Amino acid sequence: MNFQPSFLLKNRHIQTIYASLFRKLPPLNFEVETFWLSDGDFTEAYWHKITQHTNTTPIVILFHGLAGSYKSPYIQGAVAALGSVEFSTVVMHFRGCSGRENLKARSYHSGDTGDAKEFIKALHVRYPKAKLFAVGYSLGANMLLKLLAEEKENSLLSAAVAVSAPMLLNVSASQINRGLSRFYQRLLLKDLNAALEKKYAKHDMQKLIGLQKKDIKKLKNFRLFDEAYTARINGFASAQDYYEKSSSKQYLKYIQTPALIIHAKDDPFMTPEVIPKKEEVSRKVELEILENGGHVGFISGTLFKPCYWLDTRIVSFLQDYLR
Repeated sequence: MNFQPSFLLKNRHIQTIYASLFRKLPPLNFEVETFWLSDGDFTEAYWHKITQHTNTTPIVILFHGLAGSYKSPYIQGAVAALGSVEFSTVVMHFRGCSGRENLKARSYHSGDTGDAKEFIKALHVRYPKAKLFAVGYSLGANMLLKLLAEEKENSLLSAAVAVSAPMLLNVSASQINRGLSRFYQRLLLKDLNAALEKKYAKHDMQKLIGLQKKDIKKLKNFRLFDEAYTARINGFASAQDYYEKSSSKQYLKYIQTPALIIHAKDDPFMTPEVIPKKEEVSRKVELEILENGGHVGFISGTLFKPCYWLDTRIVSFLQDYLR
C-alpha cells in the first residue's frame, strides 16, 4: 500500500499535529475494565467490542504513546477502523494514563513490558480460542517490540504493528530537545510533571527519588525528567542506563511474531539513526520505512480531504493473519 501525502501534507510537523487539531471522529462507546496487576496496582482497559462479539472474535490490544489514552486521535481512529472490519479492540492504558491515578509511586516507562505481559496472558486465559493482536504507538510501540523479543516463540500474539517507535531512546531524548521539536517536549512534560507532582500527596517522593516537590519545575527536558524520576523509581542507575536497557532496536533480531514496523524518516521526535537495517531484524519483522509521515501521522489525501492511511495499513496487515 503506497503512502503518498499531498504537497501541503508532506511537512513533518503538519503530519504530526494535524489529527489532534482537525480529525473528527464519531463518538465511541467504551466498556471500562479495571485490571488488577500482581503488585497490587491497577490499570484500566477500555473495551470496544463489535456487536456480535463471541469467544472467537479476534481482539486487538492497543498500546498508546507517552501521556496518551483512549482519547488520543490515533487510538480512536484505530478503534473505529478495526471495529468496521470485525475486530474487537481494547486499549490497555499504562499506569495512571486513563484519568485515574495509579496506586504505586512508580508509573510506566518505555521498556516496562511486565504489565502488558500480565494483561495479554489474562486475555488468553479468558478467550483461549480468540486470536490476539497488538498495535503500539510511539512509547507503546517501543515497549511492544521489546515484549515480542522477550517472549520469542512463546508470544501469545498472532501479529503486531509498531508505529513510530523510539527504538533508540537516547537519540530521541536528544532530538526532541532541539529546534521546533522542543514544542512537543514542552507539551508532554507539562503532563508528566503534573502527574509526578500529584504523587507527592500520597507518597514520600522526596525520600524515594531525592527530589523536592518544588524542584519538579526544573525538569525542563526528558533527560532531566528521566534522570530524576523514571530511572530512580524503576531501579535504573541513571537515565542513560534506562535508555540503554529499554531501547528496542537491540532486541529486534529475537522477535518470532509476525510484526510490521511503520516509521517515517522525517519523524520530528527522532533522527533516522533509530531506523534498523534489514540485517538488524528477524525474518518475522517487516520494515515499512517512509520518507514522510511525521510522528504517528501518515495522513494521505489532501489538507482539506485527508485520508488516514495509517489506520488502513494496520487493518490490512492484521487481516492477513486472521486465517
